[in-house]
Amino acid sequence: MKKAVILLSGGLDSSTTLYYAKSKGYSCHCLIFDYGQRHKREIKSAKGIAKKANCESQVVKIQLPHKGSSLLDNSIAIPKNRDAARFKKGIPSTYVPGRNIIFLSFAVSYAEAIGAGAIFIGANAIDYSGYPDCRPEFFEAFKKVINTGTKVGSKRPSRGSRLGVKAPLILKSKADIVRLARRLKVPIELTWSCYKGGETPCRVCDSCILRAKGFKDAGLVDKYNG
Repeated sequence: MKKAVILLSGGLDSSTTLYYAKSKGYSCHCLIFDYGQRHKREIKSAKGIAKKANCESQVVKIQLPHKGSSLLDNSIAIPKNRDAARFKKGIPSTYVPGRNIIFLSFAVSYAEAIGAGAIFIGANAIDYSGYPDCRPEFFEAFKKVINTGTKVGSKRPSRGSRLGVKAPLILKSKADIVRLARRLKVPIELTWSCYKGGETPCRVCDSCILRAKGFKDAGLVDKYNG
């Protein structure tokens, strides 16, 4: 089977992306990052989802600077009760500097090592919090990095690397993602979206608000959040 590396956070989007890649015939190898985030609840979910999908997974432990992001620094408040319509008008404190650049770099290294032909990431640029590293132009730029800075890319300078970055959810609404997750039989009840951790979702952070909006717009009930 063709191989793919999946960046799996344990959230709805990355879990749907994993099941999407499986539906396309990929043998999936999941990378789960422990990067010093304020809670480990999402890591537990990611491990459970990879196991449920019968996919290989490994946790990559790295240490990012505990500055500049409310997901890393407990002294910075996580935004709450924001209007989803205003999310794209500024970059929130939950933005982690360079996170997708770092995660994708690890994924490229791993993909080259195991001979994978694709890296899948669950980024979205429609219903999202305004992160600059979730936009289509970022991924187009990163593909150029792969083409010019890797062994697999240097072998095909005129045609581009055999190793591609795929973001199948990039232009989907959250409602579209919810519907796709249901069609693909993603174990939605195992996913974790809340920025705050805890036993139950806070329902007031940006991620919880976007998730709730997606289920509402899709006309479906989120049993986990509900």
